[in-house]
Formats: sequence, C-alpha cells, structure tokens
Amino acid sequence: MSAGGKRSILIIDDHPIFRHGLAQLINQENDLMVCGEAQDYHSALKAVTDLAPDMLIVDITLKNMSGIDLIREIHKIRKDLPMLVISMHEESLYAERSLRAGARGYIMKQEASENVVHAIREVLGGKIYASKTVTDNLLTRFIDGTQDTLASPVHCLTDRELEVFQMIGDGLGISEIGRRLHLSVKTIGTYRERIKEKLRLRTATDLLRYALNWVEDDRRSRE
Repeated sequence: MSAGGKRSILIIDDHPIFRHGLAQLINQENDLMVCGEAQDYHSALKAVTDLAPDMLIVDITLKNMSGIDLIREIHKIRKDLPMLVISMHEESLYAERSLRAGARGYIMKQEASENVVHAIREVLGGKIYASKTVTDNLLTRFIDGTQDTLASPVHCLTDRELEVFQMIGDGLGISEIGRRLHLSVKTIGTYRERIKEKLRLRTATDLLRYALNWVEDDRRSRE
C-alpha cells in the first residue's frame, strides 16, 4: 500500500505503448496506482523485489521468456502476491495454464479497456477473475473428474512444449530456441519429438508446416 493509501501495481509487458495506455487507465482510479513497469523476465523479478507492489499485471509473451514461467517463479517466492494476466492470446489455451502457474485472473487485451479495472479489483479482493466460458470449463472438469477434451490437439501440449511449438511456428531453429530458453539443443530436440508424437506428425517438416499454420491462424484471430 502506497503512502497515499493506493494499491500499487507493477505492469509487466513488452509493448511500451500498451504499458503506457494501461498505466493511464489505472492511474485515473482514486485507489489504484502504477508503481512501475518491466518488459522482460529479469527486470520484472528485480522490480518485484525493489518496488514491493501489491499486484502484478503480466503478459504471456515477454522478451526471451514466457510470462507463464515468470508467474510460476514469482509464485514460488511470493505466494501472497496476486497476479492478473492480460494477453492477446486465446483464453481457451492460456487461461487455465496461467491459473495453474499461480495467476489469479486472465483477461484478453481486446476487452482490457472495458473490464480491466473490475478485474484488478476482483483479484486484489482475493477472488479469481476469468470469463464465464473459462470458469464453466474448469468447473465442469472438476465436477466430472475429466481431462481437457477441447478440439485442438495443441491443448494437450505442456506449457514448455507449447512454448517450443510456438517458436517453431515463428520460424526459429532448434539452436535459437535453445538459446532463448537457456536449454541445450538436445533438450529442444526431445521436446520436438514429444510434440510430434502428441500431434501425430511423422517428420520435422510436418511439424514445421503445422506450427507455421497454427501461429498464422492465431495471429489472424487476434486481428
């Protein structure tokens, strides 16, 4: 809590224009204030320590690191720190992953300007914020004891496998993916084989084609 009695929020996003617009929106509220901004994994961890915010707003896509990895790491060291994900990525694929990692809410960037303040207040109040669709899916699987049966086979990938899959779809080679994730080429190769098996693809070329198409479709859905 700041000296003026406002709840302090740290924004972690790699797009300066979005950070600026979101900060302006939040700072208009009498009881909320943005105490700082970060654009990548390491600067975010430092800001959490230096600024001691009351809450984090995190994007899924950060420079050289997944926002889900960041959420998971911060949750280990600050289990009491509420985190809200605001992302352009489809909630059916990322909302549950974010909540499992330690976030308390998920909101699409397309609706952020309308609902973000409400989502922030819900999360700061100790509640979980998610769309009705996400909530219904989670409750249904909890009651029925079933696993995710969504249509796209991409949903069966683990968080790390999905991250590698997306990078393949962005046209990155194994060496570059390993460098960005700080993993060996051999480890990335193992992930690639697991992804091929789960998606029932025979060759690396099949995987590349599938990943390129999936990433392109994902981008179109956000336009």
